[in-house]
Amino acid sequence: MTDPKAIQPSELDQLPDRDPEETAEWQASLDAVTKAAGPHRAAYLMRRTLERAEGNGIALPKLLETDYVNTIPTAAEPSVDGDEAMEHRIAAWNRWNAAAMVTRGSKHGVGGHIATFASAAWLYETGFNHFFRGKEGDGSGDQLYIQGHASPGIYARAFLDGRLTEAHLDKFRQESGGNGLPSYPHPRRLPWLWEFPTVSMGLGPLSAIYQARFNRYLTNRSIKDVSASHVWAFLGDGEMDEPESTAALALASREGLDNLTFVINCNLQRLDGPVRANFKIVQELEAQFRGAGWNVVKTLWGTAWDELFQLDTTGALVRRLREVPDAQVQTYQTRDAAYIRADFFGKDPALAEMAKLLSDDKILECFHRSRGGHESRKVYAAYKAALAHKGAPTVILAQTVKGFTLGEGFASKNANHQMKKLTVDEFKQMRDLLELPISDAQFVDGVVPYGHPGADSPEVRYLQERRAALGGPAPARRTQALAPLPAPAEKTFTSFDKGSGSQNVATTMAFVRLVKDLVRDKETGRRWVPIVPDEARTFGMESLFPSLGIYSPKGQTYEPVDRDQLMYYKEAKDGQILNEGITEAGSMADFIAASTSYSTHGEPMIPFYIFYSMFGWQRTADQMWQLGDQLGRGFLVGATAGRTTLTGEGLQHADGHSPVIAATNPAVLSYDPAFAYEVAVIVRDGLRRMYGESAPGEDPNVFYYLTLYNEPIPQPAKPSAPELDDRIVKGLYRFNTAESAGLSPAANAPRIQLLGSGTAIHWTLDAQRLLAEEWGVAADVWSATSWTELRRDALDADAALLRGEERVPYVRQALQGAEGPVLAVSDYMRQVPDQIAQWVEQDYSSLGADGFGLSDTREAARRYFGVDAESIVVAALAQLARRGEVGAAAVKEARGRYGL
Repeated sequence: MTDPKAIQPSELDQLPDRDPEETAEWQASLDAVTKAAGPHRAAYLMRRTLERAEGNGIALPKLLETDYVNTIPTAAEPSVDGDEAMEHRIAAWNRWNAAAMVTRGSKHGVGGHIATFASAAWLYETGFNHFFRGKEGDGSGDQLYIQGHASPGIYARAFLDGRLTEAHLDKFRQESGGNGLPSYPHPRRLPWLWEFPTVSMGLGPLSAIYQARFNRYLTNRSIKDVSASHVWAFLGDGEMDEPESTAALALASREGLDNLTFVINCNLQRLDGPVRANFKIVQELEAQFRGAGWNVVKTLWGTAWDELFQLDTTGALVRRLREVPDAQVQTYQTRDAAYIRADFFGKDPALAEMAKLLSDDKILECFHRSRGGHESRKVYAAYKAALAHKGAPTVILAQTVKGFTLGEGFASKNANHQMKKLTVDEFKQMRDLLELPISDAQFVDGVVPYGHPGADSPEVRYLQERRAALGGPAPARRTQALAPLPAPAEKTFTSFDKGSGSQNVATTMAFVRLVKDLVRDKETGRRWVPIVPDEARTFGMESLFPSLGIYSPKGQTYEPVDRDQLMYYKEAKDGQILNEGITEAGSMADFIAASTSYSTHGEPMIPFYIFYSMFGWQRTADQMWQLGDQLGRGFLVGATAGRTTLTGEGLQHADGHSPVIAATNPAVLSYDPAFAYEVAVIVRDGLRRMYGESAPGEDPNVFYYLTLYNEPIPQPAKPSAPELDDRIVKGLYRFNTAESAGLSPAANAPRIQLLGSGTAIHWTLDAQRLLAEEWGVAADVWSATSWTELRRDALDADAALLRGEERVPYVRQALQGAEGPVLAVSDYMRQVPDQIAQWVEQDYSSLGADGFGLSDTREAARRYFGVDAESIVVAALAQLARRGEVGAAAVKEARGRYGL
């Protein structure tokens, strides 16, 4: 028996070797090359052999890293289709005006970023001149995710092409007086220019992936053929540390999104210093993207390096480039030729010999100026290769110098992200470097002038001709008016009016039933986009699987295990449901793409994203702000909502605060409906406002947040009351009185107004009965469908009062004349109902579920938080006792009777 210790690890293989002798020959050949030519030659041959195998379709694990050189060699670069000299002049004007705008703004203390665009200028210019398709041609054009800190350069180009004036540039980061330019890409602030908000960092790359995916969804579902659209995401190498930046890389490769290109500006710097001081960020990103299945194009070195690579007959230069950490590369950028000779070339005898053949000027040209991301030909070749690659997304890793052309005081300095201005002397140096016709006399009183060659200059004509050929200006956002979508049949919504009788129905179930009817609508049904993060069965949505299908670009390549069941798991290339797996961030990115399709593609889609309410606003609230900034429309549905309705799941699942977070977002209309008919009324009004005929003064660029519950309860019939639908939408209406509830209070009975929202209204109704039957108190019950909308209306009334206009808040109007104090009850923190306290004229108090959640039964949890029916009774009695309307002894007696 063979001794296991005698077996070398390299000899252990699960696969049997059919020809050990041939294997030994290959291994011996490798050993011989290593001995004769060195390990670097052996590694070179192995890489080339693996590349040949991959090219021939042989299934092998991919190489995750390649040498620290350009993917596309100089000899293989295509010629640039255009006037390179003209494009250099255009780029020079844009560099100048971007720096001038920020410097002039710094006098007002508003700041700005200069160094990012300085490093990335050619990444944008090359795209604008040759690749980025505009929206005035066929289809929807391309989608551009501009790196936020590069916005001054985009404004500078819009100034050159006549879309902005000097007055606009002088209002950079000064928006309050009109004509201002927002600091970063903000569609809500500048909706004709910006299409996608890309700050906070990390959300841009995530959204770009799902936008490319949604483009395929629209095409595969025959909504609109957008197969010609390409998504370009411009990112920073430091930004890639954000977890959202790389969260969906596998999705992009899995679905073969070759309509997507990431362009990562690898200037090796983040805000405080090097991205990877002791390592190499380019190599790390290459391995990460290759491992995820992306096509990787590295554009690292400019043409000045060609001579050095030709002199590298031993591979010493490539080895040295691979081993020098990024922080040292930054140091070379700031040191003289003697230092570089000693530190870079002096580490290897072969490199030392090479350095003897190089002049100081040549060394400085290579190490100070010659980067792949700063040469239009290199960038052009990379973009061309990205568009030509099929079957996978492409990432371009373009190496640049942060602060390039801004002078020695900026380039590669750790602090340059926070440096907001150049001196007059630095501007003059920059002018000479860029060869711009700006005289010293134009610097009046030390103020740097803007530069423009003239509206009819060759530069402007060339720029405009290139954009016309590509389909119009970019970036640009379409804002043309769309025809309102027809309203679904009225019976779809009124079917909830009669209630559920004795049948227990949760509001989540009611919403899903409503959606089932809406997606069957002949006019608008196909425009609904159901989005769910792997919880469809929790929300009772599995019945939609076979009827709508789950979207998959591959269709269904297998026989589902439940194929013989009525509600089997059906995937389809034209599937309507987006079931994203366990990713709330991905689901929100889906929602953003769908909710803005009315603008991006001129095709209004109606997304609803249903999720555990605890894991929506708490987990992805930053994306909700992005959604509002991008002017998205649709329905966010926080299911299994409330702090006490899903208590068996424990602390993390007990949502007591999502309406609080939602209330901070001005773009969201937040509702906490109690009954099925309320859900129907709110959804119908949302469809009207966002997709139909908006009322005068109504902003359609909003989205809705509905909290729904998994607590099955008999749904009541819709009360017959004047303007009830309007009151439901406004946020408050009286559901019943003690008399209409059949409780027959005494004529002189103390009276209290009980306001409840969501599932809390059911405990409130129980408390109404107990107060009447056991304590002789008459209580009227109100449904507060939206505390937030009530507050916003009241704030608007306050603002009107400051303008000299008399306006009474709706909440005060609704409660006018209501007898007794007001007690508000919610399954959320007390600050949710307390939003309206200052505008209620009656004595006001509230109950809510403050603190951490816990695991127990619903009844026990409600007693623990003091929001159950008995707790409401005690709180009501205490409030009446303070007014002298019941005796203090009644409160004590109630506490004892109910065990409180």
